[in-house]
Amino acid sequence: MSWYRNAAWFVKGLGEYTRSGYESASKHFNPADVEVNVAGRSFLVTGANSGIGRATAKEIARRGGTVHLVCRNKERAEVARGEIVTETGNQNIFLHIVDISNPKEIWKFAEKFKNEHKLNVLINNAGCMVNNRELTEDGLEKNFATNTLGTYILTTALLPLLEKEADARVITVSSGGMLVQKLNISDLQSGNGTFDGTMVYAQNKRQQVVLTEQWAKAHRNIHFSVMHPGWADTPAVRSSMPDFYQKMKNTLRTEAQGADTVVWLAVSSEATKLPSGLFFQDRQPVPTHLPLASTHSPPEDEEKLMEVLEEFSQKFKSTSPG
Repeated sequence: MSWYRNAAWFVKGLGEYTRSGYESASKHFNPADVEVNVAGRSFLVTGANSGIGRATAKEIARRGGTVHLVCRNKERAEVARGEIVTETGNQNIFLHIVDISNPKEIWKFAEKFKNEHKLNVLINNAGCMVNNRELTEDGLEKNFATNTLGTYILTTALLPLLEKEADARVITVSSGGMLVQKLNISDLQSGNGTFDGTMVYAQNKRQQVVLTEQWAKAHRNIHFSVMHPGWADTPAVRSSMPDFYQKMKNTLRTEAQGADTVVWLAVSSEATKLPSGLFFQDRQPVPTHLPLASTHSPPEDEEKLMEVLEEFSQKFKSTSPG
């Protein structure tokens, strides 16, 4: 059963993920945390032409940051860039057209980016929920290619750049849906059994949590975090989850509310006082497993995930142009 149809699986219930949940949590926020000037710092946001990605990019631009928008669709990306520049007055907004489901393209982009720019903060926001099993031109299941492998390759390719900077951060936008999934390394491309796009997406989001925890252990001078934006009214939700959207549309968070914790993790000095590798919701670390949910996986499975992704990654690196 899809996670969003069974709110009972969540200990605190449905409300905390909605707009009212955000409004309740925000009463405890310290506004000064995000009243900062980040001029001179460089941020890369994937999936930045709409939804939470665009809202995040806009808030960072307002605070003076140099923002690199990584988007798949050139026309929509140019519109988003124009809006951000107009609304914030910040001209340091740069556009890169990359398909995060295409590993060769990611490698090519990352190698070029490393030679031309610096990077302080990477925000892995791009994602997809394809409801029917679909393969990319490389023969990869599309959700896995975008949400897991794409996130892995972009992050690992840019780690050397991040390692050079003070206060480097990596933030990955996950989902509360991952709470109903135990890491499954036996079928990473969802080729077995009935294909349920919502659950495949949730599994990918669990994988992102594991990636964050593993990276945090391996790279001590970069601050890693992963977060749940709550249920926000974004184009992705409307197109990928139409039934859920119709049922919940009057209670969904705004895009800016969904992006709030991403922005806080990206710019606030308070965020990096907390340990690296945690899962956040509404500016607070929250558990990555529900009580009694049996979603814990053995350490060897988590290590195996990293090994398999590294193998995939190197395979596509060796065939990339340049």
